[in-house]
Amino acid sequence: MATIDDLTESFRKVFLIGVGSVATGFEKSQELIDDLVSKGEITLEQGKELNAELSRKVKETVNETVNDTSEAALRSRLKNMTPEQRVEWLKRANQIVDDIDAETVEVEVEDASEDDADK
Repeated sequence: MATIDDLTESFRKVFLIGVGSVATGFEKSQELIDDLVSKGEITLEQGKELNAELSRKVKETVNETVNDTSEAALRSRLKNMTPEQRVEWLKRANQIVDDIDAETVEVEVEDASEDDADK
């Protein structure tokens, strides 16, 4: 029987395969666009626009893959827990959220009088 660690590792491998495939497709598409530009079949500006659009779509695909994989791994892990374990896991998750929310953020503020003195 597969353990949670085995399932998590399987999801990780599927995720990496997906990311690798997307990256390879992106590289090949960029090569094709560069080739079309060099042959004069599309303008440099069109090539830049196509590359930007392609980059945007790759980022979207990777984000969707990450979200889908993360949710599948979480579902798998929770499914194999008892109801009591789920309650404890949820308490720990809520505590982590509270800890993150409670963290203070430091912001450096420049002295406006220095900027005024330069003018």
